[in-house]
Amino acid sequence: QVQLVESGGSLVQTGGSLRLSCTHSARTFSFWTMAWFRQAPGKEREFVAAISWSGGTTRYADSVKGRFTISRDNAKNTVYLQMNSLKPQDTAVYYCTAGVQRQPLGIREDEYDYWGQGTQVTVSS
Repeated sequence: QVQLVESGGSLVQTGGSLRLSCTHSARTFSFWTMAWFRQAPGKEREFVAAISWSGGTTRYADSVKGRFTISRDNAKNTVYLQMNSLKPQDTAVYYCTAGVQRQPLGIREDEYDYWGQGTQVTVSS
């Protein structure tokens, strides 16, 4: 069974940094688009960032552009989300997801097939 497992969520102060990790169990995911979404309390889940299978193409939500960086290490079956200059509005459960490679990289939930359980990020003001 394919699994995505997120880690790295924590409580951090405004302006701080966190790095989320997502480890996947299927070798074939190395050829899939990987992405991060987030869901804040009372809000719908939203796209954060995506990365192509090679790592050569990335896509970001406007709200995180310039502050967050997505990367991947296919040898370790791991995707990362480096989050800098965190703001209280970044507080959410962050989900890792995988989907079939497409161009441009998907930003909708229905473009992804496998999801992790999520990791909580809380940014205090």
